Amino acid sequence: MFCDQCGAQLQGGQRQCGRCGKTVLGLMELRRSRVRDHVRLVGILWMAYSALHVVAGVVLIIVAQVIFGRVIHIPNGPPPEVTVWLRPLLSVIGWLVLAKAAAGFFAGWGLLQREEWARVVALVVGFVALLNVPLGTALGVYTLWVLLPTQSDDEYKALTQAA
Repeated sequence: MFCDQCGAQLQGGQRQCGRCGKTVLGLMELRRSRVRDHVRLVGILWMAYSALHVVAGVVLIIVAQVIFGRVIHIPNGPPPEVTVWLRPLLSVIGWLVLAKAAAGFFAGWGLLQREEWARVVALVVGFVALLNVPLGTALGVYTLWVLLPTQSDDEYKALTQAA
């Protein structure tokens, strides 16, 4: 028998969890599951990975505005023909990176809070992250391994109801 909040093993008839102190209303038998063991780590990794993307997006937007926006004069800088199309292109890419970071942060926060919608959002950003070699690919594969199988849906729903 295990606590439905922290997963600590309980003795038969025990009314309060020895680890977290939660009053045990209904004792439930929980088996070790991939989702239960890894969902917290996936959430933390998504938040950290998104923080890296925020830095990259902000740097890209600053570079687009400073170097290609002629905010400062750079001797022997790029010709005006290049800056006409390169500045908007880099700015759009920077904003897309920031949007992707926001989605990843949102997914990570939702997984840590055990929100029902977080599994779907994490799967979507996991598929998108597969294209970002090597860190995004590793995180995407890990996310898909934890959350994609059919049994993961049932296990995640049980976790959201327990929380």
